[in-house]
Amino acid sequence: MITVRLRFFASLREKLGEGEALVLPDASTVAAVRETLRSRGGAHAEALAPGRAVRSALNHKMCAESATLSQGDELAFFPPVTGG
Repeated sequence: MITVRLRFFASLREKLGEGEALVLPDASTVAAVRETLRSRGGAHAEALAPGRAVRSALNHKMCAESATLSQGDELAFFPPVTGG
């Protein structure tokens, strides 16, 4: 088992809070974390629903949902940023 630190930014922070520590099986992926959070239902299911534009960063670097997590990693979720 590994423990990772989740962080939520922008509109996701408003819906889900700042973040939390999450214990996961070894070799979990970003996609698995997103599914674990969605399975909670409510605001998590809505904010992280399939098809929702949500980006992720692993240890401050953009990453794909296939990225594998390790002990102590920080995983951030945030909506895409648009300029104007």
